[in-house]
Amino acid sequence: MIERRHYIFSGSVQGVGFRYRATYAARGLGITGYVKNLYDGRVEMEVQGDRDSITRMLVEIEAGSFIHIEDMEVKNIPVISDERDFKVVSGW
Repeated sequence: MIERRHYIFSGSVQGVGFRYRATYAARGLGITGYVKNLYDGRVEMEVQGDRDSITRMLVEIEAGSFIHIEDMEVKNIPVISDERDFKVVSGW
């Protein structure tokens, strides 16, 4: 079953390869959505895929040497049926 989740990550999540790892993992696992840095040092991400793939994606992100997630806000949101890729969204 396809799910969509909205995340806000805080901790050491900017300037440490978080968005790169998220994009690499998402594309390898067939997950769609986006990731972007927020002005306050946190990272926002929406992901869409099956539950196991989303879990594996989070594990791959956290495996980054310099990434340290201190807090993660998550909520389920409606699926976007015509979304086809995962992208980095720039700027604030």
